[in-house]
Amino acid sequence: MATVEEVLSETSSGMDRSVDALKRELGAIRTGRASPTLVESLMVDYYGVPTPLNQLASISIPEARVIMIQPWDKQAMGDVEKGILKSDLGLMPNNDGTVIRINIPMPTEERRKELVRLVGRKVEDALVSLRNVRRDGLEQFRKMEREKDISQDDGRRAQEQLQGLTDSYGEQMNALKADKEAEVMEV
Repeated sequence: MATVEEVLSETSSGMDRSVDALKRELGAIRTGRASPTLVESLMVDYYGVPTPLNQLASISIPEARVIMIQPWDKQAMGDVEKGILKSDLGLMPNNDGTVIRINIPMPTEERRKELVRLVGRKVEDALVSLRNVRRDGLEQFRKMEREKDISQDDGRRAQEQLQGLTDSYGEQMNALKADKEAEVMEV
């Protein structure tokens, strides 16, 4: 049977995964600033196999608003360009034969507000996943109480610790949200 510490540790690592997933999702939201996370998970049809762009090319940021993609296989240049054009990012690649440059345009005020709403939805989804992880931990504590593995007082203390853990991860997510919203609204 699992101990209270094991359940809390398991729950904490589940919450860590939720925060990491949120960071990845927020990193893929386009702001006016260039970021490799915008394109690194973009799927490119490479010799008939959908492959993430970061496995086909090096991605760098030579300037604040430019993403530079240098495919390791020069034959894949056209495939990479097609993959970028087919994506829903609305980016225009410039292919000079050796590298692909993508200029990141400044989003309009309306688009920035839309992106802030998208950030809010992503964070809310992450908070729901956080609450689901908490719920699983609570169920384990209640089961331990029912089976007399822990006393009611220990169960209550464990639930308070779990709530503290949840609050701390929720604050992290809200801080990520505030940072991303500020980044999106930056002109």
